[in-house]
Amino acid sequence: MSDSPYAAKPWLALLNEAQRVPVAPADSLVHALRAAAAKAPERTFLAYFDARLSYREVDELSDSIAARLAARGLERGDRVAVLLQNSPHFVLAVLGAWKAGATVVPVNPMYKSAEVGHVLRDSEAAALICSDRAWEAYLRQTAADSPVRIVLTGCELDFQTRDDPRVLAFERLPAAPDAEDLVAVARQGGRVPEGRDPGPGDIALISYTSGTSGTPKGATNTHGNIMYTVERQRTGLPLPEGPVYFALAPLFHITGMVCQFGACLNSAGTLVLAYRFEPGVVLEAFAEHRPVFTVGPATAFMALGAHPGAGPEHFSSFVHLASGGAPLPPALVEGFRARFGAYIRNGYGLTECTAPCASVPSGLEAPVDPVSGTLAVGLPGPDTLVRIVDESGADVPFGEQGEIVVRGPQVIPGYWRRPDATAETFPGGELRTGDIGFMDPQGWLYVVDRKKDMINASGFKVWPREVEDVLYAHPAVREAAVVGIPDGYRGETVKAYISLRPGAAADPDELAVYCKERLAAYKYPRQVEILPELPKTSSGKILRRELRSGGDGKRQN
Repeated sequence: MSDSPYAAKPWLALLNEAQRVPVAPADSLVHALRAAAAKAPERTFLAYFDARLSYREVDELSDSIAARLAARGLERGDRVAVLLQNSPHFVLAVLGAWKAGATVVPVNPMYKSAEVGHVLRDSEAAALICSDRAWEAYLRQTAADSPVRIVLTGCELDFQTRDDPRVLAFERLPAAPDAEDLVAVARQGGRVPEGRDPGPGDIALISYTSGTSGTPKGATNTHGNIMYTVERQRTGLPLPEGPVYFALAPLFHITGMVCQFGACLNSAGTLVLAYRFEPGVVLEAFAEHRPVFTVGPATAFMALGAHPGAGPEHFSSFVHLASGGAPLPPALVEGFRARFGAYIRNGYGLTECTAPCASVPSGLEAPVDPVSGTLAVGLPGPDTLVRIVDESGADVPFGEQGEIVVRGPQVIPGYWRRPDATAETFPGGELRTGDIGFMDPQGWLYVVDRKKDMINASGFKVWPREVEDVLYAHPAVREAAVVGIPDGYRGETVKAYISLRPGAAADPDELAVYCKERLAAYKYPRQVEILPELPKTSSGKILRRELRSGGDGKRQN
């Protein structure tokens, strides 16, 4: 690989000294928390509406959670599933699990029962920490068909008193007889069991992602993977002492987990939480807390920019606005800057490389490719090697398209108990991303397409087969094909093409609702089109690529 044109890392010439400096991260975020609690015990770590939790308090509360988990029989290396929104409960649950020596399995709160059930069974989760409402609504039944034996629940009305109806429009539920209250456990006090501290090689997260195949797989993000990324962010960004971060991205997502929660903790900063994204709530939090950093998908910035109350003052405190998870249109970047005076910096990464493997550094702006009009996603870091390869795995010249492959300290060791998938996606420890892109001679990386059929809707990955399987369960559906189509707001949106069984009847709205009831909100098709026949190969395989380009079937009215 030494003769690779990418091995010289031309992007190094564009990085400043701080962005190139070698990093020496702590062993884990548990160690970073203890260091911050010793250095600034009364500094606010978590701000949640009118609640303030200091580093000392978070350290003590998470100690107690760890002690209780261990007392309930949780062993080092066991898995703890966490299904919560952006609230202090999430942070306390994750830190408590790590202190108990466990691996955290972050779960999307939008998942429906079958989706959660797969994650619980595949990860062999021993414990589940979730909201009381989710437990009562469907998780009790889901967990019964899984290895889960310890359940802690929390109400996100805890800690704060504002009860903002825009996001906290729910009531407390009576105590569940088969679950312990997370906050009550945290306030009981307790000592962390000895010998449980995680090391860099231990698995911190099993983050479920469809990756480049249709079956959700658990990416094994180690503590070392996380700590490299958060320390590189700390040294590379010109943020003040004790920086205020706003959690725009959901914390269960690798971007929110690492670039917000992890990076803030590693910098002994303040993390502002607002339960879930609601533009008015977010803008008020910006005005109240004056954050210097946040990261979110392009759709979040579109929504913030479209809010009638948004003004330059809401963004004037930011040192660094970052976007990732979905394509960032150049028009959005320039329009946002023209209106608010704030420049959004692009980024590119995957769960398999523990968030970003390329980003637009502070002090630089991303160029736009003059041919395609594509905005560069950024530059790799000094310790990361990004190459563009052809189908045989050989490097292509600068400027030519190929598959993006990544090698570096943020790349995970593989998938949870999936040796075949690991060997396919990580040959020789190098991540084959499945994304198509190119790099210019200066080292700017551009992402132009996906090698596979994955749909990226607002930063969430949707695998067509999963949606098709749901559609095929509908009694009227004969054939189904799901594709991603361009969407000005979501980047891509999900569209389903359907042919019906002879004599059967169904309308597009009915089929969309059918999927919505069975899939997370970002997965169900926003558009459904019924055709007499779907285009196929001679062997009978449905041609998704023809449907994406308009199809060749005759539309059925």
